[in-house]
Amino acid sequence: MNTPDIVEKTISFVQDTLKNAEGGHDWWHIHRVWTNAKLIAQTEDCDLLIVELAALLHDIADSKFHNGDEEIGPATAGKFLNSLQVDAGTVSHVQQIIRHMSFKASFDKATFYSNELAIVQDADRLDAIGAIGIARAFTYGGFKAREIYNPNIKPNLNMNKEEYKNTTAPTINHFYEKLLLLKDKMNTPTGKQLAKQRHNFMESYLQQFYSEVQ
Repeated sequence: MNTPDIVEKTISFVQDTLKNAEGGHDWWHIHRVWTNAKLIAQTEDCDLLIVELAALLHDIADSKFHNGDEEIGPATAGKFLNSLQVDAGTVSHVQQIIRHMSFKASFDKATFYSNELAIVQDADRLDAIGAIGIARAFTYGGFKAREIYNPNIKPNLNMNKEEYKNTTAPTINHFYEKLLLLKDKMNTPTGKQLAKQRHNFMESYLQQFYSEVQ
């Protein structure tokens, strides 16, 4: 099967699998990450097929919607790609990217790195910040029935991985515990450049937010 057919079949699979997904992790999130990844890949030395497949499949079975199971995503992606008879090296590389690209994975010691991981990770992090990142944060907070803001609950800036995975803190805290940290965690020059404006927008938003609640 040629590359365009593999990508098209992957798009169809993801659209069908995520048709009832929570709004911050639905097909349109995937589409934005895929688009960002292709943009960043233009300036990096990489295997574009691996970048595209990892971007399209990175949230095919997000652990936070599957009782914290961090292997269900790589397993689901692998099963699908094997059904298309994608070569084993590509399948394994895509699975490794899915395993290691999330923010919560950064709590663990890094055991895998590739240019393709750097690109897809940046693309995903871009979708977690800026205007769309703000919309996604509050969408997920509402999905989890969390408070928007509670001045009596301060952000926890020293969480371990389990605390991060199990937090029930107000959504505003998430800005300090993750979103505002992402600009300085970008891997690629393009990712860093694109992150600056989105980061500044979040800071402006928070200033406006506090001026209204106070």
